[in-house]
Amino acid sequence: MPLTSPIKPYDPTWPQQYAAEEARLKPVFGSELIGIHHVGSTAVPELAAKAEIDVLAVVRSDGRLEDWSRSLASFGYRRGGDLSSGHHFFKRDVGSLRTHKLHVCLEGHGQIARMLKFRDHLREHAGDRLKYQDLKLRLERENSSGIRQYLIDKDPFIQDILAKVDGSPASR
Repeated sequence: MPLTSPIKPYDPTWPQQYAAEEARLKPVFGSELIGIHHVGSTAVPELAAKAEIDVLAVVRSDGRLEDWSRSLASFGYRRGGDLSSGHHFFKRDVGSLRTHKLHVCLEGHGQIARMLKFRDHLREHAGDRLKYQDLKLRLERENSSGIRQYLIDKDPFIQDILAKVDGSPASR
């Protein structure tokens, strides 16, 4: 079963695609927006990725979630399931391919630091970036059950990197 889109070599236009999407999304959140970030593999130069721009919006409150959902729908986003309390997920597809993923997290949510630390580590450590790319390409080749299994199979690598970044004794 295919993933939401195929893994492709790094595309140097991904940062510009993110910047265009950031400009469209910022007004949706208004004064509730604390920050917006390019996360995920398309945010890491030289890393092969699914050509899906991942956006992280950090907000003060999610009290206007229904208003945001309506505004985001006008941009082609549809609501996915909440990934956890305070972590809302939206996705945008063009045709049958996913093009964007939007994570809306409440200020202080643990996923914010997790996404930013992992992205920053891969940007700074070519060896781990290459290992992650090799893992992703292997998992894509071997995948027979879709995106959920792909994400589950990537998670141990991500956890190991985050433990290393945080200085956990388990990573030494």
